[in-house]
Order: sequence, then C-alpha cells, then structure tokens
Amino acid sequence: MTFEELKSCIPCDLCVRGENYESARIKTFVISDLMSDVLTTTEENFVIITSLNSKQVVHTADIVGALGILLVNGKSPLEDMKDLAEEKGLTLLSSPWNSFRVSMAMGSALEKEKV
Repeated sequence: MTFEELKSCIPCDLCVRGENYESARIKTFVISDLMSDVLTTTEENFVIITSLNSKQVVHTADIVGALGILLVNGKSPLEDMKDLAEEKGLTLLSSPWNSFRVSMAMGSALEKEKV
C-alpha cells in the first residue's frame, strides 16, 4: 500500500510529505498511544497510528524506522511536531476517524492487496 492508497481508504489530511512519500510501500500498521510499546516492535515498512500528537511520536517513529505517522481522533499535529517530521523526512497524516475505524479500513485494504 502506498500513502496515496492509504489516503483513498480513509479521510485524512497530509500534514507533512515525507522523503519516501511516493516510494514507500506500507505493509502493516502499529497502533498505540504508548510509545514505549511502539519501541518494542519488530515490524518493518509500517506506519504508526496514534492519537498522541507530540514530538515524542516523531522521535519514536525515527528510532524504529517507521515510514510515517497517522494521527487519529481528529488530532492535528502541533507545529513543533510538523517541523520535526519534516526534519526527519517522515510523512505525517491526520484523520478524524478513531483508531478502531482506521484499523478496520486499513486491514480490509491490506487484505484486498494480498488477493
């Protein structure tokens, strides 16, 4: 799944276009508001889905090699979060949907991709 395909599956705004926006292939998602849990992931080629809108999410995404961040529950990134995402080259999106609804839509889209 590409970021453009992700954007066509759910309502979301592109807040920061990361360096890998066009070339990234999203294989899965890690959903958590606890960045300590995200730090334990062994997933690759993933996007973090969270309602936590702080710079710590960007730092965590950078550390674990996430492709980007999707904020949910209508959260908008703070300016310092956007600035850091841009500095780190990470894509940052924001959706009005909650994490459950986003995860259902993304799971369905990834399943269709496998067929």
